[in-house]
Amino acid sequence: MTRLLFGTDGVRGQSNSPPMTAEIAMRIGMATGQIFNRGSHRHRVVVGKDTRLSGYMIEQALTAGFLSVGMDVLLLGPLPTPAVGFLTRSMRADVGVMISASHNPYEDNGIKLFGPDGFKLSDAVEQEIEELVASRDSVKLAAPSAIGRARRLEDADGRYVEAVKGSAARGLDLSGLRIVIDCANGAAYKVAPTVLWELGAEVIPISVKPDGFNINDKCGSTHPSLLQENVVTYRADIGIALDGDADRVVLVCEKGSVVDGDQLMATIADTWKRDGRLAGNGLVATVMSNLGLERYVGARGLSLVRTNVGDRYVLERMRSDGFNLGGEQSGHIIMTDHATTGDGLMAALQALAAMLKSGRPASETFRAFTPVPQLLKNVRVRDANAALSAATVVAAIAAAEKDLGQNGRILVRKSGTEPLIRVMAEGDDSELVRSVVDRIIEAIPRQAA
Repeated sequence: MTRLLFGTDGVRGQSNSPPMTAEIAMRIGMATGQIFNRGSHRHRVVVGKDTRLSGYMIEQALTAGFLSVGMDVLLLGPLPTPAVGFLTRSMRADVGVMISASHNPYEDNGIKLFGPDGFKLSDAVEQEIEELVASRDSVKLAAPSAIGRARRLEDADGRYVEAVKGSAARGLDLSGLRIVIDCANGAAYKVAPTVLWELGAEVIPISVKPDGFNINDKCGSTHPSLLQENVVTYRADIGIALDGDADRVVLVCEKGSVVDGDQLMATIADTWKRDGRLAGNGLVATVMSNLGLERYVGARGLSLVRTNVGDRYVLERMRSDGFNLGGEQSGHIIMTDHATTGDGLMAALQALAAMLKSGRPASETFRAFTPVPQLLKNVRVRDANAALSAATVVAAIAAAEKDLGQNGRILVRKSGTEPLIRVMAEGDDSELVRSVVDRIIEAIPRQAA
């Protein structure tokens, strides 16, 4: 069945336009509340958000929906996505909600849903919610005496800060480290600097003054140049950049070079393997992860399992096959021993612990492998499915695969969150990689763009 609301990471769109309107948000709250209103106990939902202006509107609309079907609402305020997963489970809530469009600009917003186990909902449950949203008469409203109550959870920040610190290596001491932390003017603008300071670091926080409009604006993990400049300027030992909802992270070494999710996974996997903590004798990554990562783990007797793009698919494979480490090149690092979803701050602490244990600077610690030349280009389209099925595109992809042979990969897919086609190629010959990407882009029918 076609999914109309949910994409690869919840519901997402431009604020005040379908599906991100107050009306639809309220109906999502009503539908989700009905599905998770099971048993005779007093039901509760925790609701977090990032710092977008539209978060106020969506938060109130969702709250109204949940209250109308008899669920109590605990409002967390601005807090990272992984904090919502954690608090859903630790507070025995029936459902958790994060209002965020992650790394997207402030104009967009989204709704991410968590089950009582703290994990994101399955496709099947999301489909149930869609059906209830579409059929208004199917939702059963609570009796007047059973309408829910809403209140703020005042210690939400502190609960999460302690959980993050508890995920680190026992006795992790960051004393003597100068760390620049870029919070993307997003959900972690309070908790991230607090965690690092309480662990002993000298902290230089940037992008920690959200105003509703500046989330991810030329800052954070998708725009690391600001962090690079500050790391060099302040002569920091390392820089950490989170995205708007802090479920992804990239690092910057003391020389100003960016460390992506692939290098982080390689470093953490190697450290955990030597410590006897790596489950499944390998890790899970997506089809976007660099071929260099695959070669690196393979040379160490570890396996690399690939999934479709999206941290939810990585997590599903981790849980089904018994892995405790996985993630995406973009910086979603999932560590199921510590969190139910990608957690940028927890991943950063694992990286810092590995660096301190190695006794080497960041530039050496996180250069686990030499990446294979990789190129990704995006093409904005009106109809991604039509563009991908065009004969010219199919032929161009086939020719690219033949040219790259066994020494590279080609991946062409539609984005799950934006009206884009993403064309990625990698291989040992950088010029050939560039050539095949350009040829595929040229083959996309102009009426589809």
